Amino acid sequence: MSTATTRTGSTPAVTTDGPKPIMTHRQILFVIYGLMAGMFLSSLDQTIVGTAIRTIGDDLHGLDQQAWVTTAYLITSTISVPIYGKLSDIFGRRPLFIFGITVFIIGSVLSTFSTSMLMLAGFRAFQGIGAGALMSLPLAIMADILAPRERAKYQGYFFAVFGVSSLIGPLVGGIFAGADEILWLSGWRWVFLINLPIGLIALGMVIAFLHLPKVAKHENPRIDWWGATAVIVALVPLLLVAEQGREWGWGSVGAIACYVIGGLGAIGFVLIEIAMKNDAIIPIRLFRSSTFSWATIIGVLVGFGMFGAMMTIPLYMQIVAGLTPTESGFAMLPMVVGLMTSSMAAGQITSRTGKYGIFPRTGTLTTAIGFLLLTFVSSTTSIWFMMIGMFVVGLGLGQLMQSLTMASQNAVDAPDMGVATSAATFFRQIGGTLGTAIMLSVLFTLLPTNITHSMADKPTLTAALNAALDPAVAGEKQNKAVMDQLWTPIVGPLQENIQSQLDTGVAQAKTSAKDAVISAVTDAVNQAVAAGQLPAAAAQAAIDAQVAEATPGAEAKALQAVADKAHASVTDGTVSVDWSDKDQRTYWVDQLVPEIAKKIDSGSSEASSGTSSSVSDTSFLNGADAALTKPFMVGFTQAIDVIYWVGFGVLMLAFALSWFFKAPPLRTRSALQEMADGAGVSETGTIRVQS
Repeated sequence: MSTATTRTGSTPAVTTDGPKPIMTHRQILFVIYGLMAGMFLSSLDQTIVGTAIRTIGDDLHGLDQQAWVTTAYLITSTISVPIYGKLSDIFGRRPLFIFGITVFIIGSVLSTFSTSMLMLAGFRAFQGIGAGALMSLPLAIMADILAPRERAKYQGYFFAVFGVSSLIGPLVGGIFAGADEILWLSGWRWVFLINLPIGLIALGMVIAFLHLPKVAKHENPRIDWWGATAVIVALVPLLLVAEQGREWGWGSVGAIACYVIGGLGAIGFVLIEIAMKNDAIIPIRLFRSSTFSWATIIGVLVGFGMFGAMMTIPLYMQIVAGLTPTESGFAMLPMVVGLMTSSMAAGQITSRTGKYGIFPRTGTLTTAIGFLLLTFVSSTTSIWFMMIGMFVVGLGLGQLMQSLTMASQNAVDAPDMGVATSAATFFRQIGGTLGTAIMLSVLFTLLPTNITHSMADKPTLTAALNAALDPAVAGEKQNKAVMDQLWTPIVGPLQENIQSQLDTGVAQAKTSAKDAVISAVTDAVNQAVAAGQLPAAAAQAAIDAQVAEATPGAEAKALQAVADKAHASVTDGTVSVDWSDKDQRTYWVDQLVPEIAKKIDSGSSEASSGTSSSVSDTSFLNGADAALTKPFMVGFTQAIDVIYWVGFGVLMLAFALSWFFKAPPLRTRSALQEMADGAGVSETGTIRVQS
């Protein structure tokens, strides 16, 4: 083994007298400042967009296409993660980190000018290419410059960034989402445009502070473009069918084609990675380590359950709990607090004891318990109960954030630190992307059916129908949208049918009354003629006169009888239900509810015509009467409860698998230090890796 000669300069060299730290504390802090800037940009974007997504979806009339916006971003960021990891091992982390921030900024500006959810999804996909660098490279850089047990000393800096973004993100996102217009642009568009000044500041800090020793280990590197292509071929069709399967049909020709193409892409990816050997973006040899393999599997499951279930919480907060975007963002803080608390505690325990193998077990179990609590959420659940569940979920996730990545990093050699870190992030993102696409697809598949069936509950239907038939309630401005969306298609035909029946009854009653009058008058006149009291020639005239005089009174009595029997009122010579009269309305609601509930139970399309309407825009719920919106709220919470049960099941599976996971000992030196001690530092500050 050769050693490097000592040189002066800002980067300490390794001398023949023994190993010397490759970076000083001051240099490490400067690097961390650069990382913090990039991480702040990424984490702030996620909290702002998450807070405003409902407003965006409503404005672009595509809330049910939300999964496209989310998964497009996750697809490209997921695919780019291993590419960044491999390229950064070859060319260095700094230039790729700068490239990622630049692409992220451009994607943010493009997203600002979207005119549809699909256009926004396309621009978010471009933005995700940059986000892949912000997701994976900070973890790899941290592993480069810090030994695992030293990271707790610097962890507070990153949690400060995460905490600040979690606090101001909902506030900023809520302000933007709640504003109709800011500087001639719709308020929500600033959700993306704000990344321009923040991104430029972050870019400047990275350029100024993020300086790392260069690693020269490949003279003629091969770039695994075929592997990257295979990842795209494998993931995109599977995610596409996860999003569109509910519309295509899970067994349709299009869906089957996606299954086949995705499967062939996955097989092709494995074969390509085997052929590329050490130059693969995810070298297959990494999986020879059982630790790395188990950490990867658990990471996929955690990502699936976490990302998929977490996407529904802001929707619940705004749609069911009725919180504003700003309030819903702040309501998420218990999860952030739980996550930060447990993560810092786990970091301190790891730093002091060097033990971290217990955290994948306690973390998956705690997260599963949190999801179990969330399954008890209903349309009437207190917001505090929801916040308790989120806090428990955060406690679990905090234990998992570092432990699985740390295990993957400690299971490989120092030169593979970047690719191992990116692989761990990649598979966790795959789980999250699939979880988001599948669970949101399940949510919007279940929602129309659940809304319909929630109306079969007689107390819910009774209260809602009573409100919908009350002109004072239905006519209020804030209820117009929900009436048009849910209730007018139902109560309109009902009222027309009832009035039609009453009109028929009125016509029959008038005919019967007139016939009775004619009969009675004719008999009386004939008797008068027979008694000689009236000349026969005057009989018909007398009949006509008396019938004309008696008919209105008889008809009035007949109409009143019809009205009394039908619990209605006589108005202008006809009978109609006075829907503003509580007694009349209550009678008809009691008559209608069993019939409607029976039709719903039997699957009648007539009964569900109003409830199967599109959920692409939920703004009709804003400020509406609680009785009118309750069927939607009940149906929505029933749907997300299914999501939380799936999250619970996936995390319990991860908990079971965590018992097969064996955590390797922690490194005592950083990756760069190991390579420097085992190789040397050139006169230019480049670490020379020698065999």
